Amino acid sequence: MTTEELIRALTADGQAEPTMNMRLQTSLLASTALVALLFFTEIGFREDIVSALRTVRFLFKFVVVVPLAVFAIGAMFQTTSPVSTLGGWRRMLWLPAFLLAAGVLAEFVAVPSSQWMTRAIGSNSVNCMTIIPALGIGPLMIMILALRHGAPANAGLNGALAGLAASGIAATFYATNCFDDSPLFVVTWYPLATSVLVSIGYVAGLRYLSW
Repeated sequence: MTTEELIRALTADGQAEPTMNMRLQTSLLASTALVALLFFTEIGFREDIVSALRTVRFLFKFVVVVPLAVFAIGAMFQTTSPVSTLGGWRRMLWLPAFLLAAGVLAEFVAVPSSQWMTRAIGSNSVNCMTIIPALGIGPLMIMILALRHGAPANAGLNGALAGLAASGIAATFYATNCFDDSPLFVVTWYPLATSVLVSIGYVAGLRYLSW
C-alpha cells in the first residue's frame, strides 16, 4: 500500500464513523417513536398515574430502567467498530443492577417477610413478560439494521447490547402502565423480560453483524 492509498483509507475511516453514529441516532429516534406509538395507542398509562407519581416505589422503577436504557445505548455505540471495547461503559452497565439491589434491600427492611413472596409475584407478571418484549422487538430490529453498517469486534455482544437498549426503552414505557411497583417485582420479572430481547439480539448479532 502506498502512502497516498493509506491516507485515502484513513480519510475514509474518519468519514465512516459519523455516518455510523448518524445511522444509530436515526434508529434510536425511530425506535422510540415506534414504542411510543404502540404504547399510547394500545396500552396507555395506568389509571392512577397521577397519584403514583407521588410514591417512591413508582419513581424508583425509573431510577433503574432509564439508566439501563441510556448506558446500554452508550455501550452499543461504543462497540460498533472492530477496535472498540466497552471501556467505562462496562462498569456503568452494572449501576442499574446495584440500584435495584439497594431497592430490594430497602424493601426487605420496610415490608414484613410474610409479604415478600406476594410482592415478588405481583399481579402483572404475564403483562411484564409479554409487553416489554412486544414493545422492544421492533426497536431491536431497527437497531440491528443500523448496526449492519458497522463492523463490531464482537458481533454477539453488539447485538445483545442492542437487545438491552431496546429492553430499556420498552421497560421505561411499560413501567408507567405496570401496577406492581415493588422492587421485589421489578427484580423478579423485568430482568426475565429483558433477557428475551437480549437473547434475540445476541443471536441476531451473530447472524447479521459478523464480518
